[in-house]
Amino acid sequence: MDKTSLPPLLFNGADQPESSSISRRSLFVAAGAAGISAAASVMMPDRAQAQSTDWTQPGNNNHVLALQETKDFASGPVKFEYFGHCALKITSPGGASILFDPWRDDPSGAWGLWFRQKFPEAVVDITMSTHTHFDHDAIDRPVSTMVLDRMAGQFGFADLKITGFADKHACLAPGWYKWTDALKEFGAEACPPNNVGHMDMVTYLVETGGVRTLIWGDNRPDPAPGFWESVGRVDVLTLPVDGSQHILSYDQGNAIVEKLKPKIVIPTHYLSETTTYTLSTLQPADEWVKSQKSFKMLDSPTLTLAAADIAGRDREFNYFGSHALTA
Repeated sequence: MDKTSLPPLLFNGADQPESSSISRRSLFVAAGAAGISAAASVMMPDRAQAQSTDWTQPGNNNHVLALQETKDFASGPVKFEYFGHCALKITSPGGASILFDPWRDDPSGAWGLWFRQKFPEAVVDITMSTHTHFDHDAIDRPVSTMVLDRMAGQFGFADLKITGFADKHACLAPGWYKWTDALKEFGAEACPPNNVGHMDMVTYLVETGGVRTLIWGDNRPDPAPGFWESVGRVDVLTLPVDGSQHILSYDQGNAIVEKLKPKIVIPTHYLSETTTYTLSTLQPADEWVKSQKSFKMLDSPTLTLAAADIAGRDREFNYFGSHALTA
């Protein structure tokens, strides 16, 4: 057959069983699950997709190689560096570093403009994400040798031990902005057991320098059975509580603190004038922090904690406020 004279092919989507997934409902479910750009890929599966840019990053893995070859690590304090929102970098006494939940704006534009700039290209050994929402998953931005995205189970490197506990995202918005209702509008189920995949979560326990840090992420206030027992002792706890009570309410956050009884609590997921726009609908966490029996308003985005120094503390809130690293 002459390829230059092929007749046009008429395709009736309503009559073709193979096209049943390409429907108006599929478009909205995809939009709810991962944004408009993902929905467009459902409609146009042969469209070119953006690829990872990690291969263009500067540097190499020399630091990881050095840590890998080290046999004995010195004792000392654990360093915490805050990059705004839920992004926290932890550096072990031996110099191994992890950065959790780097943020970005929603690439579809559906959720508005949240952040004042791109996440900085911070140098770190390991980048980790608790879940796939845009304000936690800019894992391409840090200059890191390793990326552990939503890791469940255990990982050990240098003087770090990381345990990931698979769980679920908070699925009922407790504050004034009912963001979980948007998922219903897209026909997507937010709550388990039939939740859409982007509402899956991993909560991380980091052990180094004698300090056990639990990265709560946007986890639900009532985790799966066995969670509390599996986590065990918590010295430092991060919790997503802000003035709008976007993820957790004040009461839910307080109940988790009372359950775990950490020595230090670090609020996350709040409005910071350094990194976050009010279009995020978030508010500062000042009110919640100042309602606690013990709190400290930090004067920089860096916090150093040694196991011996925090041994006698009890549920002391350490609040970064608007202090955040931007470079």
